[in-house]
Amino acid sequence: MFMLRKFLNFQLQLTEEGKRLHRLRPFVTALDTFFYEVPIKTARGPHIRDMIDVKRWMMIVVYALVPCILVAIWNSGVQGFVYGSGHVSVIDAYFKASETFGGYFAFGWENFWPILKKGLIAFLPVMILSYAVGGFWEVLFAIIRRHEVSEGFLVTGMLFALILPSTIPYWMVIVGVSAGVVIGKEIFGGTGMNILNPALVCRAFLFFAFPAKMTGPVWVGTNPTEIGQSIQRMNKEIGEIDGISQASALNRFNISSEIKRVHVDAIGLHYEKEVSTKNVIEHQLKHWKNGVTLSTLTPDQRKEFITSPLQSGGLGLSPDNYSDAVRFAELRYGQGKYTNSNFFFGNRIGSMGETSVLACLLGALLLIYTRIGSWRTMVGMAIGAYLCALIFEWSALHLGPHGGAFNAAKYAFPAYKHLLLGSLAFGLVFMATDPVSSPYMRGARWTYGILIGALVILIRAVNPAFPEGVMLAILFGNVFAPLFDHIALNFVAKRRYGKKVFI
Repeated sequence: MFMLRKFLNFQLQLTEEGKRLHRLRPFVTALDTFFYEVPIKTARGPHIRDMIDVKRWMMIVVYALVPCILVAIWNSGVQGFVYGSGHVSVIDAYFKASETFGGYFAFGWENFWPILKKGLIAFLPVMILSYAVGGFWEVLFAIIRRHEVSEGFLVTGMLFALILPSTIPYWMVIVGVSAGVVIGKEIFGGTGMNILNPALVCRAFLFFAFPAKMTGPVWVGTNPTEIGQSIQRMNKEIGEIDGISQASALNRFNISSEIKRVHVDAIGLHYEKEVSTKNVIEHQLKHWKNGVTLSTLTPDQRKEFITSPLQSGGLGLSPDNYSDAVRFAELRYGQGKYTNSNFFFGNRIGSMGETSVLACLLGALLLIYTRIGSWRTMVGMAIGAYLCALIFEWSALHLGPHGGAFNAAKYAFPAYKHLLLGSLAFGLVFMATDPVSSPYMRGARWTYGILIGALVILIRAVNPAFPEGVMLAILFGNVFAPLFDHIALNFVAKRRYGKKVFI
């Protein structure tokens, strides 16, 4: 450490005002403050009322991300190992192991090193590129503007890597982080001046500029071609309905509105689940074929019954939608690997760092304990999402003919399951609580969180183009954050002084 201190002191002397290398002083200062505490107080915001500096404050957020980073490496390795094996025996063993925690642990321990290797190969290059390219832009703008290097990218660089799919091409990582840092932050004046979350701007740019690379079957492995060939080999041994797919849970959720509750419930009866449309199903079955009961239906008969016209006693589902209905029913009723526990612990397909609700909650505890993240925003977003999903569920279950039997199936999706799917937990903890782009006033944080949560469910359920609405909802909330603060500030002022003092 003495040699490092001596080296940094020498570099600081070379970059003093008046020396030839003085333009590089922001870069040298950034290195110095990364390893040692800042010897002076901050001259401009953000200010920390503590003995630590902003860089250490940002590092706490990185510490909170550690559980998500570990899950990103492990789960990316598991999915890549299983779906890239090309052997049905491997994926069958994985599906069976995923039904219990003990089975999953045994499967992971048996294949520990191949899984870890694939996970590191998937995550580490993306993280290194994100920090290297984003750091380059931060240093470049600091040198041009002659101010200190921003500490904000310590968090942005890691967040951006965690919200990407494992198949992301490296050139897209470079383009995305460049666009997000320059367009989303630096043109507004740098850290503390941006109106949008920089990491989400990075992803939004890629999402709209290269949609084919950011949506669809992009969640497994590092080479989509190899994974696709592996899945094709495995599907040669499996039927159409039971075929292997690398679609995420939200891709399964995003089904056509032509798939009704009664269709999914008819499949759910095969899983021995209690369904509220059973009377409608039994009534149609009586007119479809004599002597056939729900308990005696074979898989082929069940498909024929569900896809037969209503006039013939069937349930009227288009045959083209039957496979999607089966996959939605597996998600709806938690069959196979689609259990609540797998979603909670992170054993599922998705962006690398967003799959584990448990990892996000562990990070939330640290952010709340250190008062870096707003618990009001987190709770508000969870309440908004749950209540909006509950309204959809209740309406689909109770409104309409025959007790809502022919309402769209995805509207009746259990409200609590929405909190487990997609990146809702990750966005709730790490994205919506960004102190720069979110409101400051306590009342505004409640409004902001509830609005974002409700908007997530609206986008998921109503908009067929975007199965995941977290990114768009938070960016929308960022735009209105100053307005929420303005209203909350005037409310407090009016209550305290009897009139508005801010216009």
